[in-house]
Amino acid sequence: MTPVNETLASYSELFMLIAAFIYLAAFLLFAWDIATASKAVKKLEAQLATTRSKQLIGATGPDLDAPATPRALVSEDMEYTNGVKRPAANIAVAIMAIATLAHAFAVLARGIAASRVPWSNLYEFMTSGALVISVVYLVFLLRKDLRFVGTFVSGVVLLMMMTATISFPTPVGNVQPALQSWWLITHVSVAVLATGLFSLTFAMSVLQLIKQRAEKHQKITGFLRLVPSSLALENWSYRLNAIGFVLWTFTLIAGAIWAEQAWGRYWNWDAKEVWTFIIWVIYAGYLHARATRGWTGTRSAWLNITGFFALVFNYTIVNLYFPSLHSYAGF
Repeated sequence: MTPVNETLASYSELFMLIAAFIYLAAFLLFAWDIATASKAVKKLEAQLATTRSKQLIGATGPDLDAPATPRALVSEDMEYTNGVKRPAANIAVAIMAIATLAHAFAVLARGIAASRVPWSNLYEFMTSGALVISVVYLVFLLRKDLRFVGTFVSGVVLLMMMTATISFPTPVGNVQPALQSWWLITHVSVAVLATGLFSLTFAMSVLQLIKQRAEKHQKITGFLRLVPSSLALENWSYRLNAIGFVLWTFTLIAGAIWAEQAWGRYWNWDAKEVWTFIIWVIYAGYLHARATRGWTGTRSAWLNITGFFALVFNYTIVNLYFPSLHSYAGF
């Protein structure tokens, strides 16, 4: 067995704790952004109304270059606009980037300390998964304005890290023979990446339902004015889920190949395998129903949410309480 670098392992635990506290600061700032958004939106709308009035009476001056309609507050394609100033959200993004760097060091340090990839048990899977969710979010922020889901993303990352640390603390060590395979790198890493995308689309679907209800009753106020339309949220959820589905399909196939090498059978009707397939079926149904059956709006959002809940169930309840050949990965 490869000896464990205890010093590096202790640094990993320390930076994991530091990252969690920084994520907490980002979460609070994103929440503050939501709380103060209503006031900022009202202020800008008042300015827009004044500008519109001047235009109607033929006024001239630099104010005419300002947006004439509240639609300037948000882009349907989630592009950055010059609408409401959001200093709290901008600071939150910067702090989350710092937290991600500390988090990445903690994950890498654990892997180097054990001389293997750092996702061989539930503690490592949850901490690595939280890192991927954060990285995916920050990468999308480079091109798209997704600050409106910052509270959810930072909250989920923080919750995953807290759960891993409190409920599944696992000392750095070597892994069982079945896990000593390069398939551990490909199978699990792709699964984690797919999970990151599904987490992001889950947040979009929840906001889609909220925004759709507000649009129906024509009561789009406060923070919801900074969220794209329900149709835009639905379209982007569909695009990202299509990518996530391809990754999850690879996860399912790679898992079967790995199972044949480890246990001599491609499919064992193991609880973990079955639920991985159930998740695949749900997202396949979501993509098919929306593309060919016209399942849009509320139905597609709820189907996407159901897929995410199945994903969470697979990584929690199935790992902990179902008899499984994958039980060594539980904790």
